[in-house]
Amino acid sequence: MKKLFQIILGLGLILTPFYTQAHVKWFTEVTPHKETIVNIMSPLFMGLALVAAVVLAVLTLIIPKTAEWPLIKKMDDFFSSFRKYSRYLLKYGTAAALLIQISNGTLFAPEFHVETTWMTILIWMTIGFLAIPHHIATKIGAAILLFLFTNVTMHQGIFHMLDYGFYVAIIGVLLVGNTKLEKVGFPFLYLGTGLSLCWVAVEKWVYPTMSLDIVANHGVPTFGFEPAAFIVMAAFVEFVVGYLLVVGILNRVLGFVVTTIFILTTMLFGFTEIIGHFMVHIVLIIFIIEGVSFYNPPIKMHKTKTDQFIFVFLNFIFVLAAFLLIYYRFA
Repeated sequence: MKKLFQIILGLGLILTPFYTQAHVKWFTEVTPHKETIVNIMSPLFMGLALVAAVVLAVLTLIIPKTAEWPLIKKMDDFFSSFRKYSRYLLKYGTAAALLIQISNGTLFAPEFHVETTWMTILIWMTIGFLAIPHHIATKIGAAILLFLFTNVTMHQGIFHMLDYGFYVAIIGVLLVGNTKLEKVGFPFLYLGTGLSLCWVAVEKWVYPTMSLDIVANHGVPTFGFEPAAFIVMAAFVEFVVGYLLVVGILNRVLGFVVTTIFILTTMLFGFTEIIGHFMVHIVLIIFIIEGVSFYNPPIKMHKTKTDQFIFVFLNFIFVLAAFLLIYYRFA
């Protein structure tokens, strides 16, 4: 194991680009322009918010019934058989994501470039420790990764790094492995990833000019909608997915659909998208494998279907408003 670690670290130092020219955004260089709150909360936005709230509330009634379908049961049994590999997938998937990033001279996202030797060494040490099949090595690697995330947060700001808050959840899962807190790991992963997706979605509403530039320059299909309207709808889809994760409605079928959509975006944006979202793909695959059987979601606090319907409807409106106002104030 020691030799494997030394080989990984040595090759890493040789192959890593030590200097790269930094840039701010992944796919556009348009100067961010904050939209007014009046324009953000347009009739389209308000209408979609109500529609999304109703659809989500209806899902609380539909999903339990679909879970009884024979085909869905077979699919659940099939994916459940892979649960024993979930933690390995997260552990080695994280190492692979870091390997892809550092090989491109970045960390966590394409916009965060590694420009110091000590950070390069620490990243390769993290990869090396995560590659060792022992829970102690995993915890050491996770601890180093937490230090790196904290360091980047200090330079970039906490509200910027909320886009990548799921890394904190990943680190948490890796740290609590083989401990009494192991059972809370994956629920924390659901929560962290869901909140990150919600936060990222709000950016498309607050800074629509960047998204409009991406649609124009990358040939993103808008399916007949006006680009501005399409961006609002796309942001709602992303926000809804994050909300589904947080409240525990996202089952395996929806998870598979979402994962497929994320993978298809690679065809539009290429390697940059792989660098930025590879870890998200790993997490979504874990969601498909795990389902929500281990997760006691907030919706379960309400016993009747009517109470669950009202809870999801009102809670979605509240969460949407809270995210929008917080992002608008601090981002």
